[in-house]
Amino acid sequence: MRLATSILFCALAAAAQSPAKPASSVARDIDPTLLRLINTTPAFDDHAHPMLSPPADATDREFDALPVDNMAPQSDPLAWRADFAPLADAWHALYGVNLRAPLDPASTDKLDAARAAVKAREGEHYSAWVLDRAGIGTMVANRVALGRGVRSPRFLWVPYDDALLFPLNNTFSANTPDRAQFFPLEDKLRARYFQEAGLTQLPSTLDEYIARLVLPTLARQREGGAIAIKFELAYLRPLDIGNPTHDEAATAYATYVRYGHDNGRPDPAAYKRLQDYLFRALAIECGRLGMAVHLHGMAGSGRYFSIAGANPLNLEPLLNDPHLANTNFVLLHGGWPFVRETGALLQKPNFYLDISQQAIVIPARTLSVWLREWLELNPEKILFATDGYPYSPALGWEESTWLAARNARLALGLALTGMERDGEITPTRAAELAHMVLHKNAEALYRIHPTAGSPTAKQ
Repeated sequence: MRLATSILFCALAAAAQSPAKPASSVARDIDPTLLRLINTTPAFDDHAHPMLSPPADATDREFDALPVDNMAPQSDPLAWRADFAPLADAWHALYGVNLRAPLDPASTDKLDAARAAVKAREGEHYSAWVLDRAGIGTMVANRVALGRGVRSPRFLWVPYDDALLFPLNNTFSANTPDRAQFFPLEDKLRARYFQEAGLTQLPSTLDEYIARLVLPTLARQREGGAIAIKFELAYLRPLDIGNPTHDEAATAYATYVRYGHDNGRPDPAAYKRLQDYLFRALAIECGRLGMAVHLHGMAGSGRYFSIAGANPLNLEPLLNDPHLANTNFVLLHGGWPFVRETGALLQKPNFYLDISQQAIVIPARTLSVWLREWLELNPEKILFATDGYPYSPALGWEESTWLAARNARLALGLALTGMERDGEITPTRAAELAHMVLHKNAEALYRIHPTAGSPTAKQ
């Protein structure tokens, strides 16, 4: 697996030379030489949800296994609101229009027309063009499947495997309005995996289920180019993943499998043991195949998301398990609001984190505070990421990617400049750490080697 050609990276570097005006006074507080380096280095985006290039984007729903656009209303952060002022910068940088948020009907029409013109011009290359505008060399596409315009080498695949953890009747697990939407989507995705595996019904035993569906699905994903698998588990249940025996899980499976999805209520404790066993089986196999395990790790969308259940300290038993020593876990979104708990977990050799989603909703000055703390602890384990996502017509995956990339760069610059001015690191070391966060840590984690002669290969 490789990044892009040297020609492509040169083009990216040129595009990143002026990523639109920096946000207010933040850039003035960053070492100018360091800021220039950060702004002109093509980044490796560890987590995002890019949409397919036109015309496929018009019907694309595979940017997420559990789309959050129909959930019960929550109190949205400022960055998701229609009047978020920095949206104007993104619209100008992407489409060359001068508009102000919030959009009125006439401004909406103008934005739609400008976006449509770019899509018509770029066609299948539109999704990669968005990366160019944001100064991103490679984006990890967390999607059900790749497709038109969203393919290697610019986009690397991370599919979803939560559906494999819930093979029984999930009607009674849908205990909130949000989960009532989510579990049918997981059942639908699992049915897709069934079809791909040539199955028409649940195997009669747990060992058969793992051998005929779980492991073959993971193998197909790996053969399809997946560098990791993603679990949105925190949306479905807490992250306290136990360590049940094979017999406990097999008994739970055998007891309830005969009910399928038509009737019968699995005992919640027994069903959890089955889910935990299947998670560990998948994670162990990921380690064997050289794939990472990604986990949602931030206060999630929706009114009913369990913030307490997403505490990353729930993962400590997994990270301490010798059977999982060869499996690398990446906590997406940096664990907010548990940022210090997340930082403490960096001492575990197989634990990494990225700053996706935080890069959108947490302003650069605030984000830089705990980003600096993490850099002072284990800088080799921190990954640049955006979580670009189609939140709304005004804040599409394009705008959220561009805004998050700019904000993340500013936060990184502030953190490193503070360390440099306090005498913790030299300017040379600050530059090294910038490259590590922007791309080198991810390249090492996923065993990706930049093409000889490319800017990143020289850095």
